[in-house]
Amino acid sequence: MTEPTPTGPADGAESALVRAARSVAALLPRWGEWTPASGAPGADLLAGLIVALVALPLALGFGISSGLGAAAGLTTAVIAGAVAAVFGGSRFQVSGPTGAMTVVLVPIVGQYGPTGVLAVGLIAGLVLVVLAFAGVGRAVRYMPAPVIEGFTAGIAVVIALQQFPAALGIADAAGEKVWQSAADAVHQFAQKPSLLTPATALAVAVVILVGGRYLPRIPFSLIAVAAATLIAQLFHLDIARIGAIPAGFAAPTLSFLHVGELTSLIAPALAVAALAALESLLSATAADSMAVGARHNPDRELFGQGLANIAAPLFGGVPATGAIARTAVNVRSGARTRLAALTHAVILAAIVYLAAGLVAQIPLAALAGVLLATTVRMVETASILAITRATRADTIVMVATFLVTVVFDLVTAVAVGVGFAAVLALRAVAKSARIEQVPLDTDDHLAEEHDLLREHIVAYRIDGALFFAAAHRFLLELADVSDVKVVILRMSRITTIDATGAIVLKDVITKLEHRHITVLISGAKPEHLRPLEALGVFTTTDSEQRHLFDTTPRAIAYARVLVLPEHHYTSTTNEDRP
Repeated sequence: MTEPTPTGPADGAESALVRAARSVAALLPRWGEWTPASGAPGADLLAGLIVALVALPLALGFGISSGLGAAAGLTTAVIAGAVAAVFGGSRFQVSGPTGAMTVVLVPIVGQYGPTGVLAVGLIAGLVLVVLAFAGVGRAVRYMPAPVIEGFTAGIAVVIALQQFPAALGIADAAGEKVWQSAADAVHQFAQKPSLLTPATALAVAVVILVGGRYLPRIPFSLIAVAAATLIAQLFHLDIARIGAIPAGFAAPTLSFLHVGELTSLIAPALAVAALAALESLLSATAADSMAVGARHNPDRELFGQGLANIAAPLFGGVPATGAIARTAVNVRSGARTRLAALTHAVILAAIVYLAAGLVAQIPLAALAGVLLATTVRMVETASILAITRATRADTIVMVATFLVTVVFDLVTAVAVGVGFAAVLALRAVAKSARIEQVPLDTDDHLAEEHDLLREHIVAYRIDGALFFAAAHRFLLELADVSDVKVVILRMSRITTIDATGAIVLKDVITKLEHRHITVLISGAKPEHLRPLEALGVFTTTDSEQRHLFDTTPRAIAYARVLVLPEHHYTSTTNEDRP
């Protein structure tokens, strides 16, 4: 007989290193992902061009809305877009600045300034990489649909409110919250109205919405912005423009990092990381649903977004996420591989170097119109109506998430929405759990024995979850049992039991036994016995262990011995009913 080889510390360390190496390898890009593009790149190149045309005005607009300027938006679209395309977990994902992220960034810019935003983005990127190695990416599948719809609608409203100053031609709207600055912009406009700027924003939005409805493949956002810019130039219209942007990218630097400020930036960085993870994974999931046979790697997606958010601030870019609208355009334009998203970034880089002067002449109101049209497209009316028709609990969760998004911020909204959903789900589970008295099977004993059993033995079946939200109802119902000698608790239909449920059950048994009522337990699953044993619901002595039975017939047979001493208990029975 061969002696087993002992496993020493060195072997354990080696296996840990092997596991770590495999974890890293699973997150890295592979050449096989690019093979289809190398043979026939045409479809991906065309899709990348179309996405770039759609992304250009959005990158400019979101960069301005974030408070760091149009150049920062373009830098993010190029740098983050390229890095995420190579390292991300979805072959269709297009990353860059998004409206949801600008909602979070605006208060950060106000409190910490532009350099603070860059530091926050870098820290958030590091957090995302850690989350990727921790395997957190799979958790997004547990996000309730009402929460997603609520904050999506809330984001749309917040982005629309952000555009009010630019759409109305107000440069100095005041207010800490976006709805406050929007209200101030309306107030200032009412005092000194001018139709040129709002007319430009409205015209651009209408062209995008109407044109996109009938000819969805044509990039009407770029056409509308180009037309507005051309008209403003030809007629020398007095309308605010983007202004000069650098004809290139800044050299990478870490000069924005200040050690003394890092501690105060951790909380906003966690908020940015949470939003980047959530939006990117939702976007990748949406891409899977639109493409046949596609399935993204959620942990690798977090890894790619983490690297993208580490790289973008080095060049002056804002935090980035996967962009649902641009990703959808990418899929619908025929993209097959990551080459399409990478092509989109390369084309935007060429525009930065070759057409910076033209971009500087774009009216701010035109970009506001693009974003207003985007907000209209973001709201899925059919999904919202479907949720409101589903259940009242779902409606409450969706409305609460929406209101908190608009009034406070996105991360708070998600936390509140998930909290509401959890409380309402627990309430529903607690209401579904029940205990009911069940008749004993008395076919095999005489009528007088049946009368005695009916009077002195009672069986209860517990269905559902016995946990903190439902346990005390069982205590009230069981503690009122009277005129019996034996209570049989049938536990085969319990779905889960927590510490609170086990403690309450222990209290019930103690109260009944103090009244000289014996409690027998039948059909309990092994995983449910562990918390019962740990919390002392019953002991393992020979005399008391006989109060625990695999099946209900065995428990009845033992109860019959207690009530009718002339019977003899046997541990075997022809029945096997729990």
